[in-house]
Amino acid sequence: MKKEYKIEWQIPKKYNPSALLQNLPSPISNQMTEIYNYSVEEDGFYFLDNLVDQQTAGHAIKLFIDEALAHTANVKIQKL
Repeated sequence: MKKEYKIEWQIPKKYNPSALLQNLPSPISNQMTEIYNYSVEEDGFYFLDNLVDQQTAGHAIKLFIDEALAHTANVKIQKL
């Protein structure tokens, strides 16, 4: 089973996620399985936790949430 999340926020028109993406932990485990996946969308971030490594996935999703909160106080997090 996997867990999917949508982190919705108003992304600025000239938003560049490169600093965030460079700070993310590796999404691949030592066993070469995908820990998490994500996409940057026009209305926020999509995050997929494959339930492989909760510490790494938890740290990654926290970075996405912190990034959204750095730009706005209006962030909506949904479990899909």
